[in-house]
Amino acid sequence: MPKTIKIPKATITRLSIYYRQLELLEFDGYRMVSSDKLAWLCQVSPAQVRKDLGYFGEFGVRGVGYDVIDLQAHIKKILTVNRDWNFGIAGIGNLGSALLRHGNFTARGFKCVAVFDNDPNKIGMVMSSGLKIKDIRELNKAVEELDIEIGIITTPPSAAQGAADLFLDAHVNAILNFSPTRISVPDCCLVENIDFTIRLDILTYRLHHEIGL
Repeated sequence: MPKTIKIPKATITRLSIYYRQLELLEFDGYRMVSSDKLAWLCQVSPAQVRKDLGYFGEFGVRGVGYDVIDLQAHIKKILTVNRDWNFGIAGIGNLGSALLRHGNFTARGFKCVAVFDNDPNKIGMVMSSGLKIKDIRELNKAVEELDIEIGIITTPPSAAQGAADLFLDAHVNAILNFSPTRISVPDCCLVENIDFTIRLDILTYRLHHEIGL
């Protein structure tokens, strides 16, 4: 793949969706899958599936389809989820605690190695995962000791920027932000904002305009 090609963000999102469907197909005993069937399962067009995969090479056999296991392996390598990634969570309220209990992270190679908070009543508590809640002021030291590569922010909005700054100061340049506010970061940092209210807005729009409620 030439370095000059910029892959659309939507393509990367769809690759992740394709991968999850391929997992389900393998579980159901499928060895091969056509682009038509994969497209139908992922609610896109067959041409879109072929275009997305075409950014990264030639996959599948014309008239036969894709090898389910082989395509999974290729997509894992493309998404770089064929290795383990350590992450830390800043903000251990209800959402942070729920994410910590999310078993699918570990299954997909994402390992929570540290949790942080600034509440004196929480610092030192041991979570069900066995992790002890660290003082947020220890974040920089923990990043170095535990090789934290991704920061997850689940703090209240007022504390989100401060948590982001701490991750940045510790040279963690990939942040998943669940706080319902935008954070300011330099160009060297990658941020994915997860705002549930936006998704709810989309649902209410579709309920009214597509279903008629």
